[in-house]
Amino acid sequence: MLGAGQEVGRSCCVLQYRGKTVVCDTGVHPAYSGMASLPFIDDLDWSTVDCILITHFHLDHAAALTYITEKTNFKDGKGKVYMTHPTKAVHKFMMQDFARMSSSTSDALFSPMDMEMSIVSIVPVSVHQLINVCPGISFTPYHAGHVLGACMFLIDIAGLKILYTGDYSREEDRHLVKAELPPIRPDVLIVESTYGVHSLEARDEKEGRFTSLVHSIIRRGGHVLLPAFALGRAQELLLILDEYWKKHPELHNVPIYYASNLAKKCMAVYQTYIHTMNANIRTRFAKRDNPFVFKHISNVPQTRGWEKKIAEGPPCVVLASPGFMQVGPSRELFELWAPDARNGLIITGYSIEGTLARDIMTEPEEFTGLKGNTIPRKISVDTISFSAHVDYAQNSEFIQSVKAQHVVLVHGEQTNMGRLRAAMTSKYKERDEDVKIHTPRNLETLKLSFRGERVAKAIGTLAEKPPQPNDVLSGLLVAKDYSYTLLDPRDLRDFTGLSTCIVTQRQRIVIGVGWDLVRWHLDGMYGKVEEGLDKDGVLTLRVMGVLDIKQTQEHELTIEWESSASNDMIADSTLALITGIDKSPASVKQSFTSGIPVAPAEGEAGSKEKSSSDADVELPDSNLNDTADKGNTPSRIEEVVGTVGNEEGEKEKEDGGDAAVVAMDTTEELPAKEGSEPAPPAPSLTTDDQTGKTDSESEGAPPDATMSDATVQGEGEAGPQQPNRRSNDSDGGTDSDDGAELQVHD
Repeated sequence: MLGAGQEVGRSCCVLQYRGKTVVCDTGVHPAYSGMASLPFIDDLDWSTVDCILITHFHLDHAAALTYITEKTNFKDGKGKVYMTHPTKAVHKFMMQDFARMSSSTSDALFSPMDMEMSIVSIVPVSVHQLINVCPGISFTPYHAGHVLGACMFLIDIAGLKILYTGDYSREEDRHLVKAELPPIRPDVLIVESTYGVHSLEARDEKEGRFTSLVHSIIRRGGHVLLPAFALGRAQELLLILDEYWKKHPELHNVPIYYASNLAKKCMAVYQTYIHTMNANIRTRFAKRDNPFVFKHISNVPQTRGWEKKIAEGPPCVVLASPGFMQVGPSRELFELWAPDARNGLIITGYSIEGTLARDIMTEPEEFTGLKGNTIPRKISVDTISFSAHVDYAQNSEFIQSVKAQHVVLVHGEQTNMGRLRAAMTSKYKERDEDVKIHTPRNLETLKLSFRGERVAKAIGTLAEKPPQPNDVLSGLLVAKDYSYTLLDPRDLRDFTGLSTCIVTQRQRIVIGVGWDLVRWHLDGMYGKVEEGLDKDGVLTLRVMGVLDIKQTQEHELTIEWESSASNDMIADSTLALITGIDKSPASVKQSFTSGIPVAPAEGEAGSKEKSSSDADVELPDSNLNDTADKGNTPSRIEEVVGTVGNEEGEKEKEDGGDAAVVAMDTTEELPAKEGSEPAPPAPSLTTDDQTGKTDSESEGAPPDATMSDATVQGEGEAGPQQPNRRSNDSDGGTDSDDGAELQVHD
């Protein structure tokens, strides 16, 4: 907080999140002058600011803007300044008057040229317009009431939503709409606490009391002074007085003056922005009844010494700026009228601590004039608040309706702010809601933690039908600047401006196996595989409905698919399967049982030259018994020759030690080739420990024996034991050990 922390005046709130910086309001303190009136601007590197948002044109919210943009390093960065169109129009006149008034003093903050340069850099925006400042920052203005053009900002910083109200009013008056409740729930609410827990009078009651008080002062022959700012409450009071004068002909000879240097300029702005006001004003204007063309109100004569002439003249009513009576017409008239008891002063707005308007509310017997002289006070002093700030009832209702996780109170004196915090804490405790309420001081850094929620907005086709409970919405999730949108892929071009395309991938593979063997492996892996011809007449297999395998040449396959996360995984698995076909033991079994040719595995050329005498074959009895119990056995046994190629193995065999042992598992029934003879039962094999030969060999059995899932074990007394080795059909190859190899012969 660079200002308005436990005080009213010099509003300046800095928001920083994920490397982004947003500044809300840059005002001066009306009770001070020169550099002392500015926010604590030295505590921020203004070149890092991404944007400055001004809620309305009042000096305590906008008057320091020119100094910041022209006298600090803000212009060295890329930051921009935003405010609504009416606010920019009035801000120009307000700052011209402010620069003119301060140029006569030695502590002027900036020159008229600086002010003109600052005005040019302001970007005007409309209410409800979504503004994207830069990647990660966006905001939307909403009506705030209070004065013409005032708005509250719903700010989105990297997905964090913050509602900054500025000054706002929840009561619709004679010309302004009341503050809106944004449709989106923010994470953080930064809200004014001007009146704390005070409640204001009902509108009808205070209007009746106000007009009666004015009438009574005139009846006693006095002058009525209404200090007010040139824009805002002044227009509301003028509408009330003009209507009252119209109903009371006896007052038609009593003039009402609007004493402001900005009067004519400001009234032109009000007439320009009629469309931003409430329905009552728009209806009257549509009937060619401009409510701001007053019948009983005129501007004061612009002649030297007009204040004394009015003071010495007949009773009248004067609205004079500024509202705090620090300087200007309101201060000069008050000093002239204060000694006369017939005159009356009516304070109609909120008065900031340290100003004459606040001090005079205590009704002192005397006060000090601008020239340092003591002036007796006999003028009557009354307070009727037409301030366009929320009272406790309106503020508490708004805070609870917003439902933010964190509430930060600003723009309020320490006492009022503390009382409001206590009252709201009690309310939330009764409702068992966990809402944190903060009251930071100036220069205090408030670090907030909150439960972040990522919300995706469904648009387009998905939003045509409201979803029901437990419905599942599927679509494309589009992320942009920390905002998320869910939409149907067909709506991508219309709602995001993005174009779509389909990526088709092709992979060519040279293989050494036949087409039928490829199809057999694909059937085993993926279940049923569709076979047919493509549009060019090429033989094609379709895997899982998304991937095509085409036989483009005798030993060449082309894999084709539309790229996606799931399709790419299917393509990867298919590619791995096809490239391993010629090395898979399952291919060997299928080739012998069905007659499908298979190329020998790489590195096995010349293995046929090995003889079966290179290793003794031992068949454990347990395997044979299991095979016999299972009934049908394969008619052919693939020849497996285990060779122990290391020196230790050869030495063991020469020494009469046990040679490699080949154990086979014949529990799997191989498919018989169509039209072949039934397979005879497998011969019984026994082992002769002395000779190292099997019974089948001794009886003249053919040397070509077929075994599946063979296990080669090397045992020996003289040398180290050989590690176990097992062929595994599932991984398409065999494990390899140094000094031993498993060879398969056609």
